[in-house]
Amino acid sequence: MSRFWPHSAYAEDQPYSHAILYTHVLTRGAQAGSIAGTGIGGAVYLLRQWRMLKPNPSTLTATVLRSTGVGAVVGTGFLAVALPLQMRGKEEIEWADRSWRLLENKGQVECDDWTYALMAAGLASSLTASKSSLGWRGVAGRTGAGSIAGMLGYMGWRYGIHGGKHDETSL
Repeated sequence: MSRFWPHSAYAEDQPYSHAILYTHVLTRGAQAGSIAGTGIGGAVYLLRQWRMLKPNPSTLTATVLRSTGVGAVVGTGFLAVALPLQMRGKEEIEWADRSWRLLENKGQVECDDWTYALMAAGLASSLTASKSSLGWRGVAGRTGAGSIAGMLGYMGWRYGIHGGKHDETSL
């Protein structure tokens, strides 16, 4: 998504700075919430298996997907409130500068490429899945799981295969 925003030569000329910053922060909120939700869902499933919580006939996949979906929505909602509070009273140049730096960062742009591609794949998989009992939590969970997979894919690609180095001619 970062590739599709216009990127000016100077930070003070950066157009759409509010939209760029909101898109970035809300995506990271969904990603962080998804990671937390995945961990919580896995823990709940294990505690149910060990009979420490009320038994539930749900499978591990269903439990984790539902929890991931709730985490993604909560994380997005939390940062939707936190960003305006953080940026309250800031001048327009500060919005533009932060947005410009996001677009200037090669690693961030590449991470966004991976994240959005796999979020779209997760959303597509939820649209082709059976319309079972998972509902909105399943859709959000698959999309959130895609964001986690995108982040992990990026980290493996950039730091595992390429050793963290960027080709100077890329991007």
